[in-house]
Amino acid sequence: MDDKERNLQDIIDGGVVAIVRVGTAREAIEVCGAIAKGGVKPIEVTMTVPGAIDVIREFREAVGDEVLVGAGTVLDPETARAVILAGAEFIVTPTLNLRVIEVCHRYGKVVIPGTFTPTEILTAWEAGADIVKVFPAGAVGPKYLRDIRGPLPQIRLTPTGGVTLENTPDFIRAGAVAVSVATALVDKKALSEKRYEVITENARKFIEAVKVGRTG
Repeated sequence: MDDKERNLQDIIDGGVVAIVRVGTAREAIEVCGAIAKGGVKPIEVTMTVPGAIDVIREFREAVGDEVLVGAGTVLDPETARAVILAGAEFIVTPTLNLRVIEVCHRYGKVVIPGTFTPTEILTAWEAGADIVKVFPAGAVGPKYLRDIRGPLPQIRLTPTGGVTLENTPDFIRAGAVAVSVATALVDKKALSEKRYEVITENARKFIEAVKVGRTG
């Protein structure tokens, strides 16, 4: 198993991708550490974080292979290449950009493109997506994933946007291989008060919610 396959399996096995979208680079580093402490290995730093590329580089150097550091909100192949060179092991996009998928293939990195419609989902999969992100999933709920997987059971899906502790088991039961979580994990009040232990506990709870979905 090569590094890419191992990283993909880590994402699937863990079942939770943490999305870090905060206001400063220092907050991003602290939040990433808190999430990792809670046991969530795949952590996606979005390009909306100021100095995101430096955050990815710094966090990757600090944690080595203990955490799977990725980049999110990647809009173009140039940004994809930049974050890969900074150490990102998986790339997530909010929309479907086939050139980003090509760059990730070139460098042997996991790619999770954003889609919404059945046509976009199938197009992303046929272009070589490792997992297909359904966004915004909260607008349609777990039933939408279940309906998609009826004719397209081979496609690995991860819901993003509107994922909570309460609906995570339902998304997993509907066929999601993992959930991608932002606001419900990185609690804004806890962040403003620098109570990073709350974020750590949230990470643990999401891992348990995925387990409930897989066993229930």
